[in-house]
Amino acid sequence: MTRLLHQLPRELHLLRPFRPLPLRRLYTTTTTTTTNTTLPPPLAAAPIVPSPLSPKTTDAITHLSSLPHRRPTLSDLVRFGPPPLTTPQLLASARLTRELIPRRLARRILALRNLPYIIVTNPHINSIFQNYVHSFEALSSLPSGDYPRNLDEESEFAQVLGGIVRTHNNTIPILAKGFQECGSQFMRAEEITAFLERHLRARIGTRLLAEQHLALHAATFEAGSPAELTPGVNPDHFIGIIDTRLSPTTILRRSEAFVAEICELRYGDRPRLEIDGEVEGRCAYIPMHMEYIFTELLKNSFRASIESALAQQRMNAGLGIVGRAAELEIPVVKATIALAEGGKWITIRIRDRGGGISPSDLREVWNYSFTTFNQDTGEQEDFNELVNGALGGSSIAGLGYGLPLSRAYAEYFGGSMELQSAFGWGTDVYLKLKGLVEPEGGYERQI
Repeated sequence: MTRLLHQLPRELHLLRPFRPLPLRRLYTTTTTTTTNTTLPPPLAAAPIVPSPLSPKTTDAITHLSSLPHRRPTLSDLVRFGPPPLTTPQLLASARLTRELIPRRLARRILALRNLPYIIVTNPHINSIFQNYVHSFEALSSLPSGDYPRNLDEESEFAQVLGGIVRTHNNTIPILAKGFQECGSQFMRAEEITAFLERHLRARIGTRLLAEQHLALHAATFEAGSPAELTPGVNPDHFIGIIDTRLSPTTILRRSEAFVAEICELRYGDRPRLEIDGEVEGRCAYIPMHMEYIFTELLKNSFRASIESALAQQRMNAGLGIVGRAAELEIPVVKATIALAEGGKWITIRIRDRGGGISPSDLREVWNYSFTTFNQDTGEQEDFNELVNGALGGSSIAGLGYGLPLSRAYAEYFGGSMELQSAFGWGTDVYLKLKGLVEPEGGYERQI
C-alpha cells in the first residue's frame, strides 16, 4: 500500500445529492474585509460573520448541552424489537429520539462556537454551524410535553427528522474543505485532529439515533425498508438499520465490485480479491458502516497493488525484459474473515502486496487530511474525478479522511483497526468489529 487513498463515503445517506432542508434562517450574514497586513493570507472566500443567536436559543443550547448523554450502543438501537412496531412502541422510539438528539446538537453547536473566531467565519465551517442551529431550532419548534402523542404527530416528527438528516448529508466534506482552507494558521494540526475526532464520532451517534427511528417508521408504515436498498438480503433480518443476519462476505464482494470498477476506469485493470476463513459466517451489524470501512480498505489495497505492479513492469521494460516476464502481474489481495463468541467479534484481515507504507507515512496515516497522493502528477484529480462521478458528486475523496474515519466507525461500538506494514512488500490491516449477539429469547421488545 505505497500510497493511501482518500475518503470515499459509502454510507447510504452520502449516495444522494445534497439537498439542504428549507428551514427558517436564524441569522443573517455579512461579508467583511480587512486591511490589516499583519494577518495571515486571506482564506479562499471572504469570511462570513454570523449574527448572534437569540437569548432563548442560547439558553436552550446551554441547558441541553449540560444534560447527561452517552454513546448509543447496538443494544440500545434494537430495544424496541423488530418491526412492525405497535403504536406505543413507535411513539416511545420517537420520544426518545426527540429527547436525545437536541442534546447532541447543542453540544456540537457549542463546540463549533468555541473554535477560534477566524475559523468559525470560514464560509464552509460557518455553513455547518448554521445547519446545526437550524436543526436545533426545527426540533425546538415542535410542541413541548409528551410529543408525539399520536401517529399523526409521529409522522410529522419523522418528516422533520428526515429533513434534518438530509440537511447534514454533506457535513463531512464541507467541514473538511473548511479546515483545508484554514490550514494550520489558526489551530495546530493536533488540535484540528482532536476536534474532528470528537465531532465526527458525535455525528455518527446522532445519525444512528435519527436513522434508526426513521427506518423503524418506514418499516412499520411503508413498504420500503433499508433491506430493499440492498439486493439479495431479507428484510426480515433488519431491525431498523441493523441487519441481524449480515454476511461480511457479501459486503466485501459489493465493496470489491465498486472499487474494481474505479480501478478499471483509471488503470485499465483490476486486482483480484480472494476471501477465506468463515466465508459463510453471519453477524448482527450495520451494513452501511461495514461497507464504508471495507470500501476504504480495499481502495487502499487495490490501488497500491496496481501501482506496485505497474512500477515493476516499467522496471522490467527498462531492463529490456520481454515475453511473459514483462506482462503486468497484479498481486492478489486476500481477505480473511473470523467470527468469535457467536458473532460478537468480527475480525477481518486484508492483506496486500502493494509495497507497504513508509515509516514516515505510517506515523501520519491516522491524522485527518493526511494524504500521500502525489500532488504534482495530477493522479489525485484523475482518481477523485472517477470516485465523485461514481457517487453522483457527493464525496470527499482526496481530502485524506478515509482511514481515520474508518477507524472511528470501527471503534464506535468497541472495535479496532490496526495496520502492519512491511515497507517494500505489503500491508496487513486487522479490522475488529464488535457485533450484537442475539439473546436466547430472540430480539424481544423491551417496551
